[in-house]
Amino acid sequence: MPESGKIEITVQLGKRSYPIRLGSGTLPELGPALQPLGFEKRIALISNPTVYALYGQTVLDSLTRAGFDVTLIKIPDGEEYKNLLWTEFIYGELLKARLERGSCLVALGGGVIGDITGFCAATYMRGIRFVQVPTTLLAQVDSSVGGKTGVNHPLGKNMIGAFWQPSLVWADTSVLNSLPAREFAAGMAEVIKYGVIRDKTFFEYLEKESGPIKKLAPGNLMHIIKRSCEIKAEVVGLDERESGLRAVLNYGHTIAHAVETLTNYKKYLHGEAVAIGMCAEAKIAVKRGLLAAADHERIKALAAAYDLPAGLPDGLISDQDLIQAMLMDKKVQSARIRAVLPVGIGEVRMETLSDSDFYKL
Repeated sequence: MPESGKIEITVQLGKRSYPIRLGSGTLPELGPALQPLGFEKRIALISNPTVYALYGQTVLDSLTRAGFDVTLIKIPDGEEYKNLLWTEFIYGELLKARLERGSCLVALGGGVIGDITGFCAATYMRGIRFVQVPTTLLAQVDSSVGGKTGVNHPLGKNMIGAFWQPSLVWADTSVLNSLPAREFAAGMAEVIKYGVIRDKTFFEYLEKESGPIKKLAPGNLMHIIKRSCEIKAEVVGLDERESGLRAVLNYGHTIAHAVETLTNYKKYLHGEAVAIGMCAEAKIAVKRGLLAAADHERIKALAAAYDLPAGLPDGLISDQDLIQAMLMDKKVQSARIRAVLPVGIGEVRMETLSDSDFYKL
């Protein structure tokens, strides 16, 4: 079911509703798209040197032609820079440029840039608006949508943040052609997640179409991004602040965040850690009698088909270190670890876990 053309999906949140606009070759159209949104003339474009070298001038020219006075802010490329130190740097640049409450921040980059820009938007002058321009597959299908913003702490990933919805998500799928293969694979972990948690048919599509998808066939690529965004928009629209249903989007993430923290955010890309977490949490579900062993094998096989790790190297992280890191997870209640476990392809549920669940994962 390949897709083509421009597609718009709305995240339904009442007065905070906003569109996700998907298209190919649309970066030069960003400036005109921002004009009707009522931003002040003075805005900031936040990116990193890697992304900016590829697409920054195109975006900057588009914004300038549309009449915006743009302050460019660049931070280093990498998860380890998504922290309070670089947040303070961004605040300083915004203050020096005299951005006002009616100004806008534009996040041009992957999940790190989107998360830290969104957090700065949520907290600068007690909140200004921002726009997501995601340039990685992971950001286009997941992190740019839903309003979760934040930064990491040495003791835990995304432990400092806020719910702050963007005014617009502008996703140009053509930029994925320049994405390194490892980054593309990392994004596929979040795509696979949507199939496991919500859509068995989509999971089967990912199994059957792995060849064209890995070759970035435009129609297949547009379809997986569209379906992923549809699922996330539906879940977020029903539960914006994760009081219930939205927790299903954390499938794989309880273990993933612990793995990232314990490896200092340097060994694994976020999506790689999510793949490890999804396979491990599926294994726990099998041990608990919630999931058929065959479905666990399908999840592992699909991760492998997209060049993702399905487990941790022996001896890298001890069971006890993993448990201690997971006790910092935001889903912990009364010092009990909770995780999303699959009960079938397309269905998951939240479970409270015990230390024995993590033995020999």
